[in-house]
Amino acid sequence: MASNINVYTETTPNPATMKFLVNKLLLNGSVDYPTAASAETSPFAKELYKFNFVNGVFFASNFVTVTKTDDAEWVDIEPILKEFVKGAVESELKIQEVANSDEAPAFEGTEQEIKIQQILHDYVRPAVEQDGGAISYKSFENGVVTVELRGSCSGCPSSTFTLKAGIESLLKRMVPEVQEVVSEAM
Repeated sequence: MASNINVYTETTPNPATMKFLVNKLLLNGSVDYPTAASAETSPFAKELYKFNFVNGVFFASNFVTVTKTDDAEWVDIEPILKEFVKGAVESELKIQEVANSDEAPAFEGTEQEIKIQQILHDYVRPAVEQDGGAISYKSFENGVVTVELRGSCSGCPSSTFTLKAGIESLLKRMVPEVQEVVSEAM
């Protein structure tokens, strides 16, 4: 018998994305399916992409963030997506065919790189996940930290502000060698 799944929605700073939260852990870590083609290994995401108004799918802990197409309105599609997410979670539709666990991240690189990765993981990641997105460390060269923003952060109007005012100032304070933080385009 399926447990009683509740689905709640939350807006995100990105008007094109909405967070669909469930009262069940979906996965440890996060996984992004920014295109229908990338969703081939995810039965859950593949089903979401069958809706012609879905333009991006991102999963983390207890939520799925859906990015809509420009011609769709949340007032029209939110109830449809809520019902779909509820049914998919109740029927235990798999998010990934092969589970890859992000539980214990292994930080690599120089002392500064490891410190930057630890700060991003401990301080920035939880805040970004609250907004339905994800951040991952790419590199640190010549004082510039490069990160990748996914989920609702990808293409969000306020992500540049978050990147510069929030993440960049935090890293500059905690790692004096950091001069700038930039986002790599997906």
